[in-house]
Amino acid sequence: MAWYNRIMLANPSKHIEQKLALLPAEPGSYQMKDRNGKIIYVGKAKNLKNRVRSYFKQDHDGKTAELVGNIVDFDFIVTNSDKEAFLLENELIKKYKPYYNIRLKYGTGYPYIKITKERNPKMALVNEVKKDGGFYFGPYPNVYAAQETLRFLEKNYPLRRCNGYQGRPCLYYNMGQCLGACWQDVSVAKYDEQISRIKHFLDGNTASVKKVIAEKMQVAASTLEFERAADLRDQLKYIDETVESQRVLSKDTTPRDLFNYYLDKGWMTIEVFFLRQARLIRQFKQTFSVVGSEDEEVINFIQQFYSQRNIQKPHEVLVPKGINTAALAEILEVPVRIPVRGEKRDLLDLAKKNARIALEEKFRLMQLNEKKTTGAMREITESLHIPMGHRIEAFDHSHTQGVEIVSAMVVFDDGVPNKDLYRKYKIKSVTHADEWSETQEVIRRRYSRILKEGGDMPDLILMDGGEIQLHAAKEVLVDELGLTHVPIAAMVKNDKHKTADLIDGKTGDVVVLDKQSEGFFLIQRVQEEVHRFAINFHRQLRSKNSLASRLDTIDGVGPKTRQKLLREFGSLPKIAAASVTELQAIGINEKLARVIHMSLKVGG
Repeated sequence: MAWYNRIMLANPSKHIEQKLALLPAEPGSYQMKDRNGKIIYVGKAKNLKNRVRSYFKQDHDGKTAELVGNIVDFDFIVTNSDKEAFLLENELIKKYKPYYNIRLKYGTGYPYIKITKERNPKMALVNEVKKDGGFYFGPYPNVYAAQETLRFLEKNYPLRRCNGYQGRPCLYYNMGQCLGACWQDVSVAKYDEQISRIKHFLDGNTASVKKVIAEKMQVAASTLEFERAADLRDQLKYIDETVESQRVLSKDTTPRDLFNYYLDKGWMTIEVFFLRQARLIRQFKQTFSVVGSEDEEVINFIQQFYSQRNIQKPHEVLVPKGINTAALAEILEVPVRIPVRGEKRDLLDLAKKNARIALEEKFRLMQLNEKKTTGAMREITESLHIPMGHRIEAFDHSHTQGVEIVSAMVVFDDGVPNKDLYRKYKIKSVTHADEWSETQEVIRRRYSRILKEGGDMPDLILMDGGEIQLHAAKEVLVDELGLTHVPIAAMVKNDKHKTADLIDGKTGDVVVLDKQSEGFFLIQRVQEEVHRFAINFHRQLRSKNSLASRLDTIDGVGPKTRQKLLREFGSLPKIAAASVTELQAIGINEKLARVIHMSLKVGG
């Protein structure tokens, strides 16, 4: 086993090697994944680049070596500080319960300072938050600092430290660290007043207390009481480590989803933070190319995020400045707000920072992948048992509910996109979604023209639609055009809409590719590129005749009216076909309904 682990450490996969090179030198939490995509270990780091690289660049033994041997991928979340990384690590371990985490499991780990709910309340350090009516503060990553802060509170804001009534004052009462429930009746009002002071302190209002401690420290130093001065200095440090502002945490437990984005070179990464029980419990990010405005792209993403993923909506959605919150709130039917200051604004900035890092990583990976194409075509052609080649042509379709159907073709020469040869197709044979007919039309148009002009055939045709597109394309290539020698395959997608395998067009067999091979990465790049190109073409076409652009030219039609029309009728042709009475039925006054009706009739 030792020799196996040394091999794994010395030869991490190319995928991991690439990701290691792109890690930021920032604090954060990292999540190690196995071949099934399951999180098997969660850690934290002051410097993600150094910490994560150490797993694969150093020798390990025991459980660490076993862990590294099972890692095939990793993810990370950047935080603002090392402390936030501690806190986030704790929450992720509670959520995912990774196999290799031997500490910080749910119910243990970082402590909280608790004020009990009882007639004579007391303070305690606990490892678990329970629904028992008590007040909880934390968690605190520095256990010793939390213990020292609790001692400070017990000395300066005493509640009860004894076991209750015993007929005589306890030692703590005589020391001024107990209100005296041991021998007398302490009023509820007195407890409430003291608890209010404690909560005020633990909420971060420590300036006056720290000022007093600092003054005492100066006095002790001036009278040469250096040990006393050192103790007071340490007390200040412990207060800072436990009570300082924690941006990952919030005292407001409203369930929220937070969205922010980063846009560059026509690509956008959107980062989603899920905030539950005052904790950042997980993140989600997605990168895609854009054509429309930032506002439009983000709103469309958020709308689809909830409708397509069957995700329960939170009580509130937070978005960055520039997003039409009124329109989005109407679509989602939950409040949508833009944080302008404080903790929520800090989290919004942190989400953007993570989105920027993810997008920059995407660009660098694309550059690395385009450089590392030697052998990728060979792997693909050998897997499909076809002659070695250089050119791949791939096809994909795009439409909106069967309207404005388009197809697109991308070309890769030796693993590099040849954008001069990309082609766009407006589908003419059908006016509704029909994958079989769409595929046959675009294949017929592309390869009948090459035959007519005497052009070069590709070495491999890839269809981005599974078996339906594969069989439709083969019928045209073989039966109509007689191109029996042109290899064709279909890209099979997993439940995350990512390429998983290939279907051999000749045998119909599913060809399983090594998920860490250059060939597999090339297929993924082809699939992402043809999908991007098709979507962009469709959006460009749609924008020329879009609902928003047509309706925005009509006086009296604002965002709310436009949204009503979109939600009720779904497309511009259907709105144009609607009568004045039908337009009035959704709450539009007669005068405006007539203006819309006449404007679209003339425009059509």
